Amino acid sequence: MELPDIFYNKAEYIETASGNKVSRQSVLCGSQNIVLNGRTIIMSDCIIRGDLANVRIGRHCVIGKRSVVRPPFKKFSKGVAFFPLHIGDHVYIEEDCVINAAQVGSYVHIGKNCVIGRRCVLKDCCAIADNTYLPPETVVPPFTVFSGSPGRVSDELPECTQDLMIDVTKGYYQHFYPIAEIKENKEPVTS
Repeated sequence: MELPDIFYNKAEYIETASGNKVSRQSVLCGSQNIVLNGRTIIMSDCIIRGDLANVRIGRHCVIGKRSVVRPPFKKFSKGVAFFPLHIGDHVYIEEDCVINAAQVGSYVHIGKNCVIGRRCVLKDCCAIADNTYLPPETVVPPFTVFSGSPGRVSDELPECTQDLMIDVTKGYYQHFYPIAEIKENKEPVTS
């Protein structure tokens, strides 16, 4: 299945030397603590909280519009401690998600409008269905689909999930085209 072309306004995105494309409308707090490993797309109105702890995002990831990525925390008698968040390679997080996990493995798909509770662990090759709430400290095993509120196992994924996610994330990046300007009739003009 061929992915549709997605056009974006070139002036609204910053492209780094390693091919990351970050929207100027997104907020990266504590950017010195945020590592993007390359060819990652961060859409508009995202918030990534690197000011709380280190956030590391792998290669070929897509973070959808209006999503919030923040490191997990634990409450202690003397206060709150934040822990680093690592997101693997080829992860697709759709729009309107709140990610507060301890770890998100590689080849993971998180649907629209999901809340991943604090210190959750999403293993490699798993999926979270749209509108799912994962309670704190949930562990999502490989090759499973979690859905519902609270999230529970609802389906299994095929063994080719890794290849599918590589195709989806690389395809998304390849079909994410810059446009120089948008004419009055809303037809994109490629540069």
